[in-house]
Amino acid sequence: MEQHQKNSGRFGNWIRTSVTTRMIITGTLALILLVPLSFVEDLIRERSFRKQEVMREIGEKWGGEVLFYGPVLQVPYKILNEKTVVDRETKKVYTETTEHLAYAYFFPETLDLDTGISPEEKYYGIYKTSVFDSQIHISGAFSKPDFSEGDIREEHILWDKARILIKISNQKGVSNKVKMRLNKGEYLFKSSYENNTDNYQATVPLYVLESQPVQRADLPGTENSTFGMTLDIRGSKQISFVPLGKETTASVSSDWKTANFFGEFLPYNDNKVHENGFDALWKVLDINRPFPQQYFQTPPDLGKYAFGVNFMIPVDEYQQNERSVKYGFLVIALTFLAFFLIQTMSRINIHPFQYFMIGLALIMFYTLLVSITEHSNFFRAYLISGTSVVLLIAAYSYTILKSVKFPIFILLSLSALYTFIFIIIQLENYALITGSIGLFIILAIVMFISRKIDWENSSAIPVHKPGETGTVA
Repeated sequence: MEQHQKNSGRFGNWIRTSVTTRMIITGTLALILLVPLSFVEDLIRERSFRKQEVMREIGEKWGGEVLFYGPVLQVPYKILNEKTVVDRETKKVYTETTEHLAYAYFFPETLDLDTGISPEEKYYGIYKTSVFDSQIHISGAFSKPDFSEGDIREEHILWDKARILIKISNQKGVSNKVKMRLNKGEYLFKSSYENNTDNYQATVPLYVLESQPVQRADLPGTENSTFGMTLDIRGSKQISFVPLGKETTASVSSDWKTANFFGEFLPYNDNKVHENGFDALWKVLDINRPFPQQYFQTPPDLGKYAFGVNFMIPVDEYQQNERSVKYGFLVIALTFLAFFLIQTMSRINIHPFQYFMIGLALIMFYTLLVSITEHSNFFRAYLISGTSVVLLIAAYSYTILKSVKFPIFILLSLSALYTFIFIIIQLENYALITGSIGLFIILAIVMFISRKIDWENSSAIPVHKPGETGTVA
């Protein structure tokens, strides 16, 4: 029994005094702490998904994203098919003609889109998203439809059944009567439900609005037929347009100061963003886009060629939280390394349980960060969480190390580390190079500090009895 206690004591002393063993135990603890760190990442994703659900719910009630596609001149025509039929009784051969209806679609010669947007933020509980009211002034002209490309005879064209079509992704958000002035006539639009099923294969589902039959006098002939209309529509997230005109010009203005332009075509004016918002201008010619001016069958999905403006909230706190968690293992590893070097140089024993408590405190930083961010901005949340955790670890290290200079070193080191990570999170284009340079400097500092450590003699750390304090080498 006495021999067993003696051997156990030697084994315990070996664990406390062996540098290699302490390194293995410290590294193992750091890896174990990856488990609760992954739980924090799952929590952030869950809260982020909840925010997306709330944004979709607000969009469904207010109005979703706006994609405007039109106007399009739709002209029906007859297709005659002839087939040879043999009479079974008389055995006579004769020709049978069948007729069915098809549609030709013609895009405007010129199309001008002048849009004013008034965005605002909508709150639902602790979450917020951007919505807007927009007024789109549409004008332009149609040139005479050319059916020669489709080899269609004039007598087969049903001019009296021609209509104007408009497609929008957010029918619910329209807040005025939709009517168009075409040449000298004025035409009201109504929903067309029979064609909507095909649109759900598109990039964005589109709803069709069709006009009353257009009078022959208002259709383009020897001269172009000009048109004009105004569309008031509410939406959320973004607004975009398909450049259907042979020459399409567009202008979008708003007091939203963090505009994000997207799509196949970007604004051409350099001064589009200013201190009061933005004024963006586009000009797209038919040679700039990969589709023609007319179709003799249902046009394909052209929504993928749209351009526009995004009004999403520019700073996503959950994305910043997720980026900060990605540096969690780096923070744990560097903090454990600092305590390991202090333990090795000062010959003060630090129990693995104390390492584990320090690691849990570091992980608590991220749970504090995400919870406070939901009620405040990211900077304030980061400052409160970082300050709380750094002071807690510094105070805890004072009770372990029984000295003032080492806790101060821990305090300054953690403060510098959290500041460095905050800077990296804010950067986008220079995050990689800044992080690489920072890690190189940290590595150089560790190499400089550890250069004088006698790894052979450092293993001979005295084991203190209860009540005794460690001596600093």
